[in-house]
Amino acid sequence: MIPRYSRPAMAAIWEPANKFRIWFLIEAHACDALADLGVIPKEAAAAVWEAGDKPYTAERIARIDAIEAEVKHDVIAFLTELADHVGEPARFVHQGMTSSDVLDTCLAVQLTQAADLLLEDLDAVLAALKRRALEHRMTVCMGRSHGIHAEPVTMGLKFASFHAEFERARDRLLAARADVATCAISGAVGTFANIDPAVEVHVAKQLGLTPEPVSTQIIPRDRHAQFFAVLGVIASSVERLATEVRHLQRTEVREAEEYFAPGQKGSSAMPHKRNPVLTENLTGLARIVRGYVVPAMENVALWHERDISHSSVERMIGPDATVTLDFALARLAGVVDKLVVHGETIRANLERMGGLVFSQRVLLALTQAGVSREDAYRLVQRNAMKVWDGEGDLLSLLKTDAEVTAALDDATLTGLFDLAHHTRHVDTIFKRVFGAAV
Repeated sequence: MIPRYSRPAMAAIWEPANKFRIWFLIEAHACDALADLGVIPKEAAAAVWEAGDKPYTAERIARIDAIEAEVKHDVIAFLTELADHVGEPARFVHQGMTSSDVLDTCLAVQLTQAADLLLEDLDAVLAALKRRALEHRMTVCMGRSHGIHAEPVTMGLKFASFHAEFERARDRLLAARADVATCAISGAVGTFANIDPAVEVHVAKQLGLTPEPVSTQIIPRDRHAQFFAVLGVIASSVERLATEVRHLQRTEVREAEEYFAPGQKGSSAMPHKRNPVLTENLTGLARIVRGYVVPAMENVALWHERDISHSSVERMIGPDATVTLDFALARLAGVVDKLVVHGETIRANLERMGGLVFSQRVLLALTQAGVSREDAYRLVQRNAMKVWDGEGDLLSLLKTDAEVTAALDDATLTGLFDLAHHTRHVDTIFKRVFGAAV
């Protein structure tokens, strides 16, 4: 985790204090279940809660680290430090459990905590996109394919498109959260040989998880691969929106741009610069999040009932992927919320190509008037190419083309060059995205 790209709430999920707190809760809830089964004394379970249910301060964490430096095992170091507080009843802690029961169940809790914050982030992005979509529902602008002027759309439709995409992202994250929220308290190689399955059920319920159906000695890593894959897809959606802003902010386009604050500076050398630094940053951060997907996929294939080749990977990608995406989504919400839309430039760009954007309407009108599609295409294209070469505007050229006017009179041709034609179904699309209320 790099502080520059970390927000406190998400970073705190991966701090030792939260991790050890979750470890304690797993062990303490397991003691309660074991006591209910009569495996350990109820007094022992109560002693674990009474003596161990304390914040993991810097001093406690340092003590655990010191023990780990000696024993070379993080869970044993944790249990040893816990025994310092609990005393003699600590011998009943971790009964029938293996380290993976603690580590994997903790990771499930941390990933669900992270998912909850990311869902809040997505809600903020969605709210900003909806507001801007409604604001610019009928702000007609140039639609582009291959980066070239195609036909008119609206800025509102652009925002609505991203809103629909991030709604899908939210649905995927909810599903991934549910998939990864499983608990394993099944002991060595996952057979429950030395611990009753009821313990797993109890711990899972207390932590808001579900029991893993078959956990070998670990929770199967296809769940985690799915989780990180979803984060990678969300990051790609972030990049798509960021790329759109970056293109619209280019000097030659300048239809929209990131908010440039008073006192902000864009270049150390050129005082005039206003660069799309936030969306360029988001593009880079998206690459980082996607980069964690393949290691998560490669963690799925482990040896037999377990190995720890996945462990070092997850200790890095868990914090880094969630912290980075959390930061990126928060930044994206701000970019959308404050995005400056230049209406005059939008209109100028619409008119820039001399009416070429209406070529399809003319083509279709000619076919409706009895001209073959091949001939209609030829007639429109030969006039359109003159416009590309700076020889006039399309409507004027069409009105002087005898083959065209033989099929379409001047009034009909003029009527084909109406922007309103391209916005007549905007409301239908908005209802699909936002519901009938809009």
